[in-house]
Amino acid sequence: MKLRIGQVVAIAAVSAVLLFGGWFAYRQWAIEAPLEKLVKQYEGVEHVQFDITPKEVGLKLDLKPGTNIGGLARHIEKDGKELLGKRTFKLEVTDHSTSELDQIWNKALFSVAQAMENKQYTEIEAALARLEQEHGSLQASADMDDDNVYVTLTYGTASKYVILPRVPQKLGVWPNA
Repeated sequence: MKLRIGQVVAIAAVSAVLLFGGWFAYRQWAIEAPLEKLVKQYEGVEHVQFDITPKEVGLKLDLKPGTNIGGLARHIEKDGKELLGKRTFKLEVTDHSTSELDQIWNKALFSVAQAMENKQYTEIEAALARLEQEHGSLQASADMDDDNVYVTLTYGTASKYVILPRVPQKLGVWPNA
């Protein structure tokens, strides 16, 4: 039996196109398009870009100042549950901060880090309230879910969105016990 190189290469090329084209079409029309529609219907979302892998859906967001990022995360988690399947989703927000807003955040950073470390999440709200008192036109809010704490700072037309991961304490035995 004599193999014909041309036919083998053609069959391999057609198989590869069907396989990868099928995955691309599935990703585009079954996941990305409905998820983009879901995300864009949330108030304050201007642009969204996706990075979809078999285990994770990454969203790069461009948001209007003052958008509630914690509410957006809950909206995606709740209404997009079927689209996400078993994939986790990761949010990344385009930074529209100013140096002045960064300095304001730096004032609260130690208090927020201490609250996160001690799992005293109400202290984050207190630190943000102190920032609002110090800077009259600053609007600061914090929101939380099972995985993250979402901090939103809006100062004039600039906004800073900070996503702080909540790493749950692992139960187990101490190594020296």
